Amino acid sequence: MTVGDEVEDMFILLKEVKHQIPSITGVSSGAIASDYQRLRVESVCSRLGLISLAYLWKEDQSLLLQEMIKAGIVAITVKVAAIGLNPSKHLGKELSELSSHLHKLKELYGINVCGEGGEYETLTLDCPLFKNARLLLDEYQIVLHSSDSIAPVGILHPSGFHVEQKLKGEQVNESEGYNRANGVSPESVDSVYEVQGDCTQSSDADCRVTDKIFDSVTQEHRTFNISEMVNDNMHSISCSLQNLHGTLGDLQEDLKIVLMRIESQLVQIGCSWNEVLYIHMYIDDMDNFSVANETYVKFITQEKCVSGVPSRSTVELPLSQVGLGAAYVEVLVAKNQCKKVLHVQSISCWAPSCIGPYSQATLHKEILYMAGQLGLDPPTMLICEGGATAELGKALENSEAVANCFTSSIITSAILFTIYCSTAIPTSDRIKIQEKLDMDLNRMKLHNLNTGKLCTVMNPIFLFVLVPDLPKRAFVEVKPMLYVADSAEPEEVVTDEIVPDDISLEVTQNYWGFQNNDWHDFGIQNCIVPGKICAVVLSVTDELVVKICSSSATDAVHDGIGQQCCISVRQLEIIARFCLYRLDKTLLMNHFSWDDVMYLRLYFPTSLNMSHDILSQVFMGAFNELAESSPRINIKEKPIFSLVPVLGAGKSAVSLDDVCTCELFARKP
Repeated sequence: MTVGDEVEDMFILLKEVKHQIPSITGVSSGAIASDYQRLRVESVCSRLGLISLAYLWKEDQSLLLQEMIKAGIVAITVKVAAIGLNPSKHLGKELSELSSHLHKLKELYGINVCGEGGEYETLTLDCPLFKNARLLLDEYQIVLHSSDSIAPVGILHPSGFHVEQKLKGEQVNESEGYNRANGVSPESVDSVYEVQGDCTQSSDADCRVTDKIFDSVTQEHRTFNISEMVNDNMHSISCSLQNLHGTLGDLQEDLKIVLMRIESQLVQIGCSWNEVLYIHMYIDDMDNFSVANETYVKFITQEKCVSGVPSRSTVELPLSQVGLGAAYVEVLVAKNQCKKVLHVQSISCWAPSCIGPYSQATLHKEILYMAGQLGLDPPTMLICEGGATAELGKALENSEAVANCFTSSIITSAILFTIYCSTAIPTSDRIKIQEKLDMDLNRMKLHNLNTGKLCTVMNPIFLFVLVPDLPKRAFVEVKPMLYVADSAEPEEVVTDEIVPDDISLEVTQNYWGFQNNDWHDFGIQNCIVPGKICAVVLSVTDELVVKICSSSATDAVHDGIGQQCCISVRQLEIIARFCLYRLDKTLLMNHFSWDDVMYLRLYFPTSLNMSHDILSQVFMGAFNELAESSPRINIKEKPIFSLVPVLGAGKSAVSLDDVCTCELFARKP
């Protein structure tokens, strides 16, 4: 806040408007491409509890200019400040007269035809909202503000005008049909309120949420599950509560405790919520989503996150079934301050808004972490009709709109797609989900190819996760991760493992007696940018479990192998060892180490009938054994992996029955 700034003037006025007209809930602005405008309107709306509407945001400016002229908006230029616009020639001209010239300048110099870059300013003399009269200028002065030879700046200063009454029935001839077709009726705008009152008080103390962070939340007698992975200046921290009785916990209380513990962990490493890039919030009952949000926004606020609020994904997981509390949170933290956050709170036609302290996407060191995208219709913020496939298509469109803001595309730059599928999707429709995904991505790829936008293309890996429920009862949530290179030079991308000549696999060959075999590659996907990124998804299917346990040199009992409900702890130990062996092999083959790993997420289905505690002990034991055999990994007291209970997971929508699924992401500092 800056005293005397135009933002504070707007705040004072809107605060008084809201006070005198309590039914006001939103503010509409004409921001098209200016973050300067949009962010200031959103700031005021946030402080006053109003919704920002910006339906022109990111719309095509050429089409907008044409529509404004067609709608009967008579606007003249009152300032010009761009190459190709001459004050003596172009000031005082109507936009309808200048349209063709503006488009010519766009082709020559790349100007914004709607003046979004400050190329020109206008004064509206007539429009469909002016029901009774129009303005006419009688006198004006041309003031040359700058005589720059390339882009002179001139201002038209009106010194005399009058109001001309419109004839009865004149209204706006050509635009009336346009307005009614777009839901604008003259009868709907015939009320004008004149706000009376003292608007001099600028304090917004009464408009903010003043609840104190929970000062006295008891953490006694609660056992935490905490994991932490450290990579250079990156930290991945996950936290949940144990609930050994398997009873439904209190989400609000559990989430408070978990967020407070994570906040404490952040302080210990010299960080705060401001350094958090991404948050996964898992809850045990989506019916309590609003409760979770109310708690969340008291910890993560825009005031605390001056560099931008983190992006977020929220899904329901079967937490109580595996002995966990009602909330489970993972955070990805960067200790340096070089993140770029996209946070659009205005409702528009561009992409779904994020009204609250969570952003659409966060870019950090060439990795774009995108918030989970639902199949929302942006202007209405409602789930689109048409079922799961329609939602998937819309979610991909929304993801592409967000990616475009970073001069990127999910087609050219995606590393990994995580696709959460609700159990509400009939099993028979899962094949349609897979077909829709393949069809839409191929269609978007073909479009980019035809428009010349396709150069280097990443071949992303896919992870499908079956969950009980999603926000807004959605069928699908898409969470892309993108590689946005700093340089324009195309990157070499590797999607099949090729063993470099100078790398010996002797070390990995001897882990737990596993010998190199072709079937070791079953179920593995990876996306490698040499020397920069290593992303891996390992799907351990029933078929792979049979081979793993059958080839093991241990005395494992083979009865029931291949049936999830019959997997024993002993067999799971062998599976855990194979997973680490295979992940370690992938890292080694591509010149990465465990020190480069940013996070390791292990998804396990509840059908295993094993608690989170038992699974944690099994994988922790396997890591300890690996550390004893290899100097490539150092194990600390805390686990370096996150265990995520799900109903199913796999590499396609039709095979969500993995015994275990590993998601690893490594990046060179």
